[in-house]
Amino acid sequence: MTVSANEAIRQGRRVTLVGVVVNVMLVGIKFAAGIWGRSQALVADAVHSLSDLFTDLVVIFGLKYGRQAPDEDHPFGHGRIETLASAVVGLALIGVALFIGIEAARGIYRHEENHPAWTAAAAAALSIVSKEILYHYTVLVGRRIKSMSVVANAWHHRSDAFSSVAVLIGVGAAVIQPDWHILDAYAALLVSFFILKVGLDITWQSLKEVVDTAPSPEVTRKIESCARGVAGVRDVHDLRVRSAGGQLLMEIHVVVDGQMTVTDGHQIAKAVEGCLFEEIEDTTRVIIHIDPEE
Repeated sequence: MTVSANEAIRQGRRVTLVGVVVNVMLVGIKFAAGIWGRSQALVADAVHSLSDLFTDLVVIFGLKYGRQAPDEDHPFGHGRIETLASAVVGLALIGVALFIGIEAARGIYRHEENHPAWTAAAAAALSIVSKEILYHYTVLVGRRIKSMSVVANAWHHRSDAFSSVAVLIGVGAAVIQPDWHILDAYAALLVSFFILKVGLDITWQSLKEVVDTAPSPEVTRKIESCARGVAGVRDVHDLRVRSAGGQLLMEIHVVVDGQMTVTDGHQIAKAVEGCLFEEIEDTTRVIIHIDPEE
């Protein structure tokens, strides 16, 4: 089901604002429980949740301006604004990961002793449940409205859940066996690797889109097969596909009988266009060139 631009913005803003509320609550709970419960890993996890608030605002900005209709200055639309918003989300994750990892490594090197309490473990468990629910809700909306930045933000939520799992394991082990207090720092270090992996993936996908990287061979084969299946099409060539904000924009040359009328050629082009919009997911713009068969 196709979602209108205004409805996509509304749904994307709503799910992101829900994330803002959840993140504000978790930041307060994690910081309080991390300090009170003497857990370096949970304080690091709170910093991760704090970064979520920043990326939530970036996503809202990207949705508002990236979904605007094409205009005279932007004939192909504003989708790259959403791409840049997604890249900012990825870079923010990388920065958070480096901060947490460096602090955890220093703690391990200096043999700093942190003896976390059960309150830290309880806060981590609460974070896991709430963030996993938020991930599923956000990724569902992001895929429905075909928003790259909302889906990226969903993975930011899930990376927070993953990091809280590491915190729960490290804190739980340190609580059960106080001699294992160093596991809290190792848990924080593990958290940083989780966050770094997600941040690099999101940033890489955004950069690929910025430099107009073609979609997978599977997608291009599906596009060519769709065009060739239209009655009157003899062949296709010079297919070019790029994406902006997760939406596909393509240009394709279609070979037809050179003796047919311009009207017949135009009807074939419209049939190819209809097929591509119907069969190829996330297609928003198609340019078709009609070439005569030699």
